[in-house]
Amino acid sequence: MKCDKSSMLLYAVTDRAWVGKQTLYEQVESALKGGATCIQLREKNLDDSTFLQEAMELAALCRQYSVPFFINDHVEIALKCHADGIHVGQHDMDPAKVRDKVGNEMMIGVSVHSVKEALQAVKNGADYLGVGAMFSTSTKTDADVLSKRILCDICAAVEIPVVAIGGINKTNIAQLSETGVDGVALVSAIFAADDIEQECRLLRKLSEEMVNV
Repeated sequence: MKCDKSSMLLYAVTDRAWVGKQTLYEQVESALKGGATCIQLREKNLDDSTFLQEAMELAALCRQYSVPFFINDHVEIALKCHADGIHVGQHDMDPAKVRDKVGNEMMIGVSVHSVKEALQAVKNGADYLGVGAMFSTSTKTDADVLSKRILCDICAAVEIPVVAIGGINKTNIAQLSETGVDGVALVSAIFAADDIEQECRLLRKLSEEMVNV
């Protein structure tokens, strides 16, 4: 399965830190109603049974909206909930080993920070790349900020879709214009919003403008 570039346009990555007025399920549905083109469930502290239950509910929700659903890092959960894909970082399971486990149908996304890492990820079977952090971010305090030049070089070096991530919001998304990136992956810019659906409508429009410049 190849990853459609259009699904990278507004890639929403969940964060339980912002659950409150709405449940995580309600937040994700609001994002989908607002135009999110991809959902990644990222859970670092849930036990496996709770994680799986949540993953199955969100996988079904994303199918209703015909939007790809990814699991962050947890291959077994991804397989059990029949996710469309899995996303791994440089310190997670090697993409080639992930491919052995999930087969050819499931998409694999890989976080990269250099052209070298990007080319290796493609060689190991990645279907799309996440590149960042592009701006300073509170979500990942240990993430180094990459230059726009590195993002441009990665986009030019690979033929698979590339999504930018890290500290991106409505005030700086336009700075990623003319890099070759296919969209943006957002965490707090979506899930910390008072009105997630409305915020996604704006972010989707801004991402479309950024990509089409």
